[in-house]
Amino acid sequence: MKIGFIGAGMIGRAVSTQLAKAGHDVLVSNSRGPESLKETFDPLGISVGTPQEAAAQDVVFLAVAWSNIPAALAGVDVSGKILVDTNNPIIMPGFTRADTGGKTSSEVIADLAPGAHIVKAFNHMLFSSYDEGPLVDGSPKVLFHSSDHDDAHAVAERLIKDLGYVPINLGGLVSGGALYESPGPLAGRVFVEPAVAQ
Repeated sequence: MKIGFIGAGMIGRAVSTQLAKAGHDVLVSNSRGPESLKETFDPLGISVGTPQEAAAQDVVFLAVAWSNIPAALAGVDVSGKILVDTNNPIIMPGFTRADTGGKTSSEVIADLAPGAHIVKAFNHMLFSSYDEGPLVDGSPKVLFHSSDHDDAHAVAERLIKDLGYVPINLGGLVSGGALYESPGPLAGRVFVEPAVAQ
């Protein structure tokens, strides 16, 4: 699958690296341009490009700092695309919750990306949990996904499985996403599916 990343921070790097290792064709971008990314991503066999090139891929991951999301989405066309929202409404430094006007973070992103098929995923664990791999003592970690679009659910489930995690469908974008975006009750935790003895 051809996957583009808008954003190359900690989550973007961690998840894009795993997807590339799983055999996907990954292109990573940021606001500073491809040259700023080559040193990190060339050794990993991951292509670098512009946000516009990332948005042209089959699936687009949005993985930028919360305060940079409006500018990141203003410069690309993701209408009709499956857009994986990996973000939490957190302002750094200080780790304070952003004022979203009573909306979930995905609702804010949906307003900025009309026509996109948004799926909330890859946001509830710290980047270090992805770097550590999908298993804890032999048991696979769980990753949640929520969306209002069946095709987006299907893509998220496939990608999660490709990386060795267990996908859990939590339903609609708003009702499900609120459970595991920070500071929701499932955010910041690592869940595993216990291995079943044979």
